[in-house]
Amino acid sequence: MFAKWGRFVYRRRWAVLVFAALLLAASIAAFVEGGSFAAGKPTQGVQSTKAAELVSKGLGGDKKTGSSFQLIFRSSSQSSQDQTFKDAVTAALAPIQFDPRVSAIASPYNAPSPAVTQALTSRDGHEVLVQVDLKSTGQQAKKDYAALRGEIRSDSLSITATGQVPINRAFDTTLESDLSRAEDVSLPISLVLLLIIFGTVIAAGLPLGVGLLTIIGGMGATLLMARFTDVSQYAQNIVTFIGLAVAIDYSLFVVNRFRDELAAGWSREDAIANTVATAGRAITFSGITVAIGLSSMLFYVGSGIDSVGAAGAIVVSIAVLYGLTFLPAVLSLLGPRVNRLRLPARRTTRPGRGVWHGLATRVMRRPLLVLLPTVAFLVVVASPFLQMRMAQGSVDQLPSRIEARQGYDRLSADFPGQDQTTFDVVVSYPDGSPLTRERIGDQYDLDRRVAAIPGVLHTTSIYNADANLDRADYQNLYTTESSQRPEAVWQAVAQSVGKHIVLIQATSGAQATSDEARAIVRAIRADRGVGHGGEVLVGGFTAEDMDSVNFITGRTPLAVGFAVLATYLILFLLTGSVVLPLKAVLLNLLSIGASFGALVWIFQQGHLSAQLGFSPQSIDPGTPVILFSIVFGMSMDYEVLLVSRIHEEYQRTGNNTASVARGLELSGRLITGAAAIMVAVFLCFGLAEVVLIKAIGLGLAIAVAMDATVVRALVVPAVMRILGDVTWWAPRPLRRLHQSIGIGETGSRRPAPAGAPLSPAA
Repeated sequence: MFAKWGRFVYRRRWAVLVFAALLLAASIAAFVEGGSFAAGKPTQGVQSTKAAELVSKGLGGDKKTGSSFQLIFRSSSQSSQDQTFKDAVTAALAPIQFDPRVSAIASPYNAPSPAVTQALTSRDGHEVLVQVDLKSTGQQAKKDYAALRGEIRSDSLSITATGQVPINRAFDTTLESDLSRAEDVSLPISLVLLLIIFGTVIAAGLPLGVGLLTIIGGMGATLLMARFTDVSQYAQNIVTFIGLAVAIDYSLFVVNRFRDELAAGWSREDAIANTVATAGRAITFSGITVAIGLSSMLFYVGSGIDSVGAAGAIVVSIAVLYGLTFLPAVLSLLGPRVNRLRLPARRTTRPGRGVWHGLATRVMRRPLLVLLPTVAFLVVVASPFLQMRMAQGSVDQLPSRIEARQGYDRLSADFPGQDQTTFDVVVSYPDGSPLTRERIGDQYDLDRRVAAIPGVLHTTSIYNADANLDRADYQNLYTTESSQRPEAVWQAVAQSVGKHIVLIQATSGAQATSDEARAIVRAIRADRGVGHGGEVLVGGFTAEDMDSVNFITGRTPLAVGFAVLATYLILFLLTGSVVLPLKAVLLNLLSIGASFGALVWIFQQGHLSAQLGFSPQSIDPGTPVILFSIVFGMSMDYEVLLVSRIHEEYQRTGNNTASVARGLELSGRLITGAAAIMVAVFLCFGLAEVVLIKAIGLGLAIAVAMDATVVRALVVPAVMRILGDVTWWAPRPLRRLHQSIGIGETGSRRPAPAGAPLSPAA
């Protein structure tokens, strides 16, 4: 099937190139006209999100509201009560005071009460907080903020902006700069490594060209998807480094195999057919396994992770498509000219010799002596994974040099109450009013029980309007006509009571993602709640954090099971063995465990944090999911490419030990070269300033390095030597099924023409 496709591409090479050009044009059009990436959104379907939706709809949320940002004005010498300080703030705000994009400006100098003035003034009295409300939302709000921020200046006060809009915009701009920096560094490094691997400029340039085409195609498809659904803002970075790494990896194998076929004396058409039948077939199966790994993220629908998985699977599919169409068509045109612009010649290795053949041979002489300490080493590296603590990433994902991050840190440290955590306790009555006598009594009791939870400083609700009122008093007060209620009580009801809900807010001094804050959420949710048709839901950042972690962990077994079983099936179709896929999955888990252990050791425990420029923090729950999905696919990538070559030799010779040595000899150097390129690309993304991208980049670099060296060079030959011919075993019915499908290696390729030169070691 693959050989026939190779001959078709050769004979219709110009038509195939026209198809590739049309695909490129469509990708560029989608890139230009596509949608935009979305900032992080709450996980759908969980209790905290339902609570937020009830508050939004029940307490005036039906009205269209805009966004906001905060400005911190500071003077080291003047007090905020000095007239010169007030005049400086007024002068700084004057350019935006009557701007049509601004709906309101709140400061200590126009506050409705002394309590609000105190909340907007720093503890030391040298800073004031001003909130600017915008009429716009989303992307437009970010543009409006950028324009307005440029107009706010002061000669005597320092001004720091933070808040919802500046933080979201900071993530956008930082991710874009991370992407640009990674591309600027990774492309030249990849070209140098390709020149070292191939030794000719033309051959080295082809994988890089396919990589660029794949990135354009992947970004175009992702932005097109963003027109119809929310796509995570992290998708652009992940699409780029997966697309570049995989496309170069696959193209490297195809170009190398084509050169080998030409060197073995095949005609141009036969060389293309043989290349597609071997390397093309291998990258197809490899692409399927990588896409399966990435597709496991689709089990997390509603969290934003699913869009990353979909985008990753799309870009891998595009890499395989170009590897089976555009690249063979170009090679058909180039023929022997693929070796043009040769660099100083490197020494070739005769068959049966070389570093990789010798290493495999030595490992298989003492397989247990190599296997046991190597596996023990990988287990030790993976051990910090057992201490992983997950929590949603926040503004601390940004570098400390960013103004929005600096403002957030100053806001939390300097202003009263800003370092506290608020829990939204929503009491919902779908069938009627919440202010009946019985329901008021239930809510009063709940308010007092929440206030008594260890760690809760106080509650804020309609049951704190007057300290002299008791349960019966509140029942009488809130069942009377609203016109007879005192003004303060009327305002409390307007802010906290909707048609079907009542909001009780609990305040704690615990950090939002701390164990203490999580204990408070668990205690509220464990409360007996309310009767008379009411339901209690807990929202707020801590509840969102817990629900996100629980959402991820709850779906992980299904996602992992899908990836393992689907990959097992693909490897069976590739090899016809039921033992080899099991070996591959188990060894794959070793690579993943090592990368997870390194992730915890570096980012959670804080080792190398000063050198890498980040704040130690809990692991964002999306990070291990994304890392597992990519690493699982990438590890299977090398497994497929190596095993495919070993299986090809086994089909030809029937000797397992010799096939392993010969397979490593022919593909070991190439796998190492491909892995070096992947590691370089991933390390370039490890230079990112956003912690999640930095963590994924470094985690992938470590995983690929471990997998392509320690696992492939030591563990694989040791295990295959111990298993012997059992490696290729399958029950007879499954063997017949595999043969009937007809996509496995047949070992039936014709011998090379007589007198053909020896193929150089790959």
